[in-house]
Amino acid sequence: MNVEGQVVVITGASSGIGRATARAYARRGARLVLASRSAPALETVAEECRAHGVEVLVVPTDVTAEREVRALAAAAAGEYGRIDVWVGNAGLFSYGGFEETPAGVFREVVEANLMGQVHGARAVLPYFRRQGSGALVLVGSLYSRVSSPLLAPYITSKWGMLGFAEVLRAELRGSGIRVKVVLPSTIDTPIYQHAANVTRRAVHPMPPASSPDRVARAIVRAPARRRFATSVGLLQRIVVPVHRASPWAYDSLTRFVKKAIELRGEAPLSDGTVFRAPAEASPVTGGWRSRTGRLLVVGAGVLLLTAGAARRRAIRS
Repeated sequence: MNVEGQVVVITGASSGIGRATARAYARRGARLVLASRSAPALETVAEECRAHGVEVLVVPTDVTAEREVRALAAAAAGEYGRIDVWVGNAGLFSYGGFEETPAGVFREVVEANLMGQVHGARAVLPYFRRQGSGALVLVGSLYSRVSSPLLAPYITSKWGMLGFAEVLRAELRGSGIRVKVVLPSTIDTPIYQHAANVTRRAVHPMPPASSPDRVARAIVRAPARRRFATSVGLLQRIVVPVHRASPWAYDSLTRFVKKAIELRGEAPLSDGTVFRAPAEASPVTGGWRSRTGRLLVVGAGVLLLTAGAARRRAIRS
């Protein structure tokens, strides 16, 4: 994938997938515009990228504020004269039952994960239109296609984002503007440590956790691929057909997995980073990868398939 000299805007660039994506583009010679809420965190990532000999512009941006996102696009075009790729990656996470999740947390997660993508598209599409080209890459989730208890705001935002992207794909067909989505499964990033949490239980992501570098590679390659959606995390993708074929079996197992695997130990109530950004850049990885996790998810997948088959046989009989 030759992206040398391309102008690439990345939101949520100060940690996890965004930071890995900035590094991936820097290694390939792209000119970068990095955005997140924290200026000091962005400078850390920018220095990593400049070490590869590329130009980097830092623009602190809260994607929930449309005027700031418009200013981000204007700064990118003003600095480099064009925008070739816009990577909408900024996102927030929260754990808790719908009724226990504060309305402010729910709203902020949806504002960042869904409206942040809407603001990004509104900001960059005029530049793409004038150029007659450009790629809008939106980072969604496996949870853009399936559900899980205790994640209502996140899943609401990610399902909405996928629908929004499909509308844009249809409306922009033939314009020279490409719309692509990348749908990661569990990825080893600090998003879980940063999540708001009202469960009073310690959060552990659903295993196995894939490397953020895999997602970064998928993001870099997405504009050149014919496919609209790219999933990352093969093992967990097996739950998508089960979710469609047997919602009863899927819901039963996800409730069990949530209690037995994802929420273990005690933890205080926390807003995480929903309302305030970390003062410093967060790592690319969150320390969640393990071989045991892969075995657990394979076992869970087998249980899901078995339960779904049993359910269908019971209905037929």
